[in-house]
Amino acid sequence: MIEPLRDGRPDQHPDGGRLPALRPALLSEEQRDVYTAITEGPRGDRAAPFAVADDEGRLHGPFNAMLYTPHVGMPLQELGAALRHRTAFTRREREIATLVVAGHWRSDFEWYAHERLGRRAGLTEDELTALREGRAPLLADVRERVVYEAARQLSADGDLGDAVYTEAIAALGRAALVELVTLVGYYAGLALQMRVFRTGVPAGEKAPDWPDRDA
Repeated sequence: MIEPLRDGRPDQHPDGGRLPALRPALLSEEQRDVYTAITEGPRGDRAAPFAVADDEGRLHGPFNAMLYTPHVGMPLQELGAALRHRTAFTRREREIATLVVAGHWRSDFEWYAHERLGRRAGLTEDELTALREGRAPLLADVRERVVYEAARQLSADGDLGDAVYTEAIAALGRAALVELVTLVGYYAGLALQMRVFRTGVPAGEKAPDWPDRDA
């Protein structure tokens, strides 16, 4: 796990990252549009299992970076909203795939957020532990097993072998497989951003306990 940089600069992100956290009052009009889309859309639901902003309105996780380039940040957050709310997947299937990506990248914030979403979607503690430890969870549903294996192979190899591809087409259909490949790529992209910018979990929250890769 890459540790966040903590060099004491006054403009650091309060969670210890490299990108200064932008304050809502200082945003440009374009940045404000992105901020509003994030905080007033489905992600900003007060009943959500994790907050997208701190008490001062500064955005957590990958969302702060989206404000820096609003012409990229807006379509990026729109893609994320589409993948979370408008795909053919069940909530369990979607969170299984996302947590596979988070575990592969050991992305602290991605895991922090989607573990909570996964638990709300019905993933058990045993299933969540297996995903965090890089093991195949015991899934009774055929589609869920295919989603897991396809997401695992996409994350590990950047490709799907013929056998998994054929199985995914049969179980999910071509349109859903396009969505799954896009979902894995999207969350891998966010994980890369958060790795580069040393984005951790919100202050006061516990980072996931990743297993030793050599164990």
